[in-house]
Formats: sequence, structure tokens, C-alpha cells
Amino acid sequence: MKKLIQLVICTFVIVSCNNEENYLPVSKIDTQLSELLFKRAGNSEKSYFILPSSNDYSKIPQDPKNPITEAKVILGKLLFHETALAQSPKHTDGVGTYSCASCHHAKAGFQSCKKQAIGDGGFGFGASGEIRTMAENYTNEMVDVQPIKSPTILNSAYQKVTLWNGQFGATGMNINTQAQWTTGTPKETNNLGFEGLETQAIAGLTVHRLEINSSLIENLGYKTLFDDAFANVNEEKRYTFKNAGLAIAAYERTVIANEAPFQEWLKGDLNAMTNTEKKGAILFFDKGKCYQCHSGPSLNSMDFIALGMKDLEGGDTLGSPVDEATKKGRGGFTQNTNDNYKFKVPQLYSVKYNGFYGHGSSFKSVKEIIEYKNNGIKENQNVPNSNLDERFKPLNLSEEEINLLTLFIEKSLDDKNLKRYTPERVLSDNCIPNNDVQSQEDICN
Repeated sequence: MKKLIQLVICTFVIVSCNNEENYLPVSKIDTQLSELLFKRAGNSEKSYFILPSSNDYSKIPQDPKNPITEAKVILGKLLFHETALAQSPKHTDGVGTYSCASCHHAKAGFQSCKKQAIGDGGFGFGASGEIRTMAENYTNEMVDVQPIKSPTILNSAYQKVTLWNGQFGATGMNINTQAQWTTGTPKETNNLGFEGLETQAIAGLTVHRLEINSSLIENLGYKTLFDDAFANVNEEKRYTFKNAGLAIAAYERTVIANEAPFQEWLKGDLNAMTNTEKKGAILFFDKGKCYQCHSGPSLNSMDFIALGMKDLEGGDTLGSPVDEATKKGRGGFTQNTNDNYKFKVPQLYSVKYNGFYGHGSSFKSVKEIIEYKNNGIKENQNVPNSNLDERFKPLNLSEEEINLLTLFIEKSLDDKNLKRYTPERVLSDNCIPNNDVQSQEDICN
């Protein structure tokens, strides 16, 4: 971060600092923000907050058991969006209509614009996924929805374990949770020994009834791509759920919001953010105390904290009622009462497109959730006060300060070019991310 401060003090426009006539005047606010970031990074360099380029694999956090390669990323990007893998839906109308991207698509910051993301049994898309609903031939019990908000894959390389309760991943904080890797459930996939993204991708293919087999892979034209990505795997074991999941996870690790204005500012473009946005950034890393939970390159953490938010409930929800284990978050997985009602801290890039926030989608705007944290009053009365995080207390921010924080998160952290992570087409030539008749009309016609 010392270099960042030096860069702010000696900013260049065309050539290096050796040519003084090309200096731009540096504002006091840039210096103030730089010094604050240096402090929040533990007196570290600016690289603490900088996200790597998506093709700089050596700088992207990855599972040692699944090193990122270009061949895996190419294959994973296509499989993630390939609706033709949907061969075993709950209703025949669902064949070939949905993909991983149905619930995690670029237009919503790789989340969903709905309170509940819908995979199998979804119908329609709209402009950005906002009108997707349950298909007529599906029942509330059949439709594929989760009892909790679907998290983003954006910047997901910066998490060792995944999902709100961290149940996927065999390493790090999950090393001593083997007793919870229940046989016959998706958690059993942890026994493969991978980190969270790899484990979740492998388990997710079967959970959402997406098919991987040598015949389908060859018929769709993916055989060569599997051969390139997994040339070191015996052919009889090459076209499997495991390898498909590893390719998808490798792709997910490269989905990084490295073109957001704040990232450009960190890399030296002092005009990438307005002074108003910079004031919001200073609040984020100072009085607003956001940095206490949201830090590092993706502004997240691997902490699980209780903020007393509501669960995904209400008359407009689909699927089964929220079960007690889900309500208890991390504690529902670990069975440790000290973990009850704690949920993983999410990343904060390109979140303004979601439309719903919190693990239970109980907030409808970025500003709303900032106001909630500013008030420091729980909305879920079932969460004991003793479980609430000690940092959840009134911040005494003014309306102007709340607006500045909202601006920083919505604008400065917004990568507007996430479409670069979406393929132009998949090998089936189906419509993506959904291929039901209404989605075809909404997206591809």
C-alpha cells in the first residue's frame, strides 16, 4: 500500500513520474483514502485490495487439487451455461430448459433478480431474470428452489468453503466437520477432499438433476473439450460429474469483478471514481465500519456472523418451508450452538442488480440493508440477543452518509462488463441461461 500512496502523490497521465510536466494535481481526498486503505490492509501493499486479471491464473486463489487451466475454464464456462445438460427434470417439460446460470447469471451479478432463484421448473426471464416464475405444469413441491437466497459466483475464488452455512469444502474451517458430511446427502461430496467451489459444483450437478455421461457429452460435442481439460485422466473416468464440476469450478474462479471503478482507482486511475464516491469509500473504511467484515480483494470474509436477519419466508415463497437447520445457518451444519444464526459474510461487488439482499432476501435495496445495519436492531425475533455479533449496533450515520455508502457500493464496486464471462453460444445452440419457450422469447428472439 506504500506504493499506492506514492502513486497518489506522484500520479502519471501519459508517462512515468520521471516527467514532471505530465503530473496531475492529486486531491486531498485521494491521499486520505489511500492512507486509510494502507491502514486497513494492516500496513500492507495495495495488492491486498486488488483483484487479479481473470486470465492471470497464478494470482487467482485455487484448489491445489484442481489447478486452473485455460482448457478447464473454456469447458467450465460452456457447461455452466449449457441447458442441454438438464436431462432429468421433475417434469418432462423441463428437459433441456435450465442450467447453472439460471440461478447465477451475469445480468444479476451472477445471482438472481428474484427472491428465490428457480432452476428446474422455471419459466421466462424478462430483461434480467426479474419475471422468472414457476412453470404451469410444476407444483410447489416440484419446482427447484432453495430455502435460502442463492449466493453469487462472482469473486467466489476468495472463499474456502461455500454456501451461507459453509457446508461445502473439505479444507480450512471444515477440517473437523467430517461427522456432518452425511452419507446420502450433498454434503457427502466433501469426502472427495476438495475446497468449497469444487465440492459445490460437483454436488450441484446431481442436486439439480443435470446429466453428465460419455454418450451425452459426445452427442453435444463436448468430448474434445473434456479430452483437452483432463488429458491426464484415464478416458474411462474422464466424462464424469466430478470432472465436469472441476471444470465449472475452475471457470467460476475466473469470474472476477476486476473492472469495477474502485479496482481501476486502486490500479492508478484516480479519475475512475468521483469525489463523492471517494467520500463513500472513506466512510466504508472508517466510520461506517463496513471494513470490519468486508475486506480483502472481494470485500468479503470467511467469518460467519449473526445480524438477526429474517429467513426466506412468506406467502410468496416456493418449495418446502424453511427447516430449522437452515434457519440456524452455520450452526445448522456444524451442530455447534455457538454457530447458531450465523451466516457467511458475502462479497460486495456488482450487487445492485440483485433486487434482494440478506440470506432470506428480506431487503430489497442496498440502501435498505445499510439502514438496517445503521439502526442495529434485529428484525428476526427468533435470534437470541446473545447470538448477535457484537459489532451489530447503531452506527449513528446520517442520511447523507448512508447515501454516500450506497453510492460507493452500487457504483464504485459495479463491474458493468460481466457479460464477458458469458459464452456467445453453447454447443447445443440452446438459448442461455434458460431454454423454456418464454425464455427463448425473452432472451433469444
